[in-house]
Amino acid sequence: MQELRLNPLYYRAEHVALRDTVRRFVAREITPYVREWDEAGSFPRALYGQAAEVGLLGLGFPEEYGGIAATDAFHQLVAGLELALCGSGGLVASLLSHTIGTPPVLALGSAELKARVLPPVLRGEKIAALAITEPSGGSDVAALRTTAVRDGDHYVIDGEKTFITSGMRADYLTVAVRTDPGAAGARGISLVLVDGGAPGLVRSPLQKMGWWASDTAHLRFDGCRVPAGNLLGAPGTGFRAIMQNFNAERFAMATGALGFAWVCYQEALDWARQRQTFGQRLADHQVVRHRLVDMRARIEATRALVEDTAWRLDHTVAGDAELVASVCMLKNLATRTMQFCADAAVQTLGGMGFMRGTHAERIYREVKVNMIGGGAEEIMKDLAARQLAL
Repeated sequence: MQELRLNPLYYRAEHVALRDTVRRFVAREITPYVREWDEAGSFPRALYGQAAEVGLLGLGFPEEYGGIAATDAFHQLVAGLELALCGSGGLVASLLSHTIGTPPVLALGSAELKARVLPPVLRGEKIAALAITEPSGGSDVAALRTTAVRDGDHYVIDGEKTFITSGMRADYLTVAVRTDPGAAGARGISLVLVDGGAPGLVRSPLQKMGWWASDTAHLRFDGCRVPAGNLLGAPGTGFRAIMQNFNAERFAMATGALGFAWVCYQEALDWARQRQTFGQRLADHQVVRHRLVDMRARIEATRALVEDTAWRLDHTVAGDAELVASVCMLKNLATRTMQFCADAAVQTLGGMGFMRGTHAERIYREVKVNMIGGGAEEIMKDLAARQLAL
């Protein structure tokens, strides 16, 4: 596969070294098995440990917990792009579910909780997930209904969560709850860490259009008892932590969308160069060449905005309104690019693009979850507008 051209002004030797390491890992341990795992609806748990060994799970986490702290947004960018080259968003989402599940633990958890939870997760021995979305509301986090009521040394949790990535086999779940049922909106929302074996937690698998290799679950909390020490931060501080967590998640989704768009472009280009129609290659037909140019133009524009946003993430104060708006707009642009390229690739491959086993077919099925997950497209536009005071 041809390499996606990146702007060399942004990258240091350690970025290139990480990119090469992840590329070899993906080519050796993931890509050959993607179709098999997709059809099976899962991938081996051992892959978490293998990913940890090459440094993938520890990026951005403190060394004291087994992480690799001296990293920036460009490390995240190159790792995300290389992982996307496997062509399976479901695998990537579950393999890296700890990147949204554990940052609140790191930021708000007690010293004891961090020491107990983070090292085994970063070694790939335990799996962490984030549980925010509820059946009654998706992107409207402030309207969540799951409650956590203090009862002595425990919190008792009642409610439901849905569409939870890694929800079936997660050992730790960072759950958004309402610790003050009388508080309206964002007030009264907290985060609490729930052990996967907690009594009163019931998990059910969900069947999906795409992301087959990722386990996705509906969670029910029925009098689920959790030690009070598992509360992350002070009561009522969860909403702000959730919003801060979204920036990193949305940037990662945008980076992955760019990578998946590139995979679609490469598959379409290879097919167009080999397939013969009416006595010539597909690539010799003007309409096909123009389609490939349109794909490449959108990819180049998205790549430029991804890199610009990565620079902003490293040089702007977290929570800056312009930065938040940039991340929102980037997510929408990147997922639109992924959608366009997936559609164009299937069209170029024709009947083969409709067959299971091609990257384009799988990515075509996975487009919508990228446009909805982490904040739906409409929510992103409205949030960007508010941040820009439009």
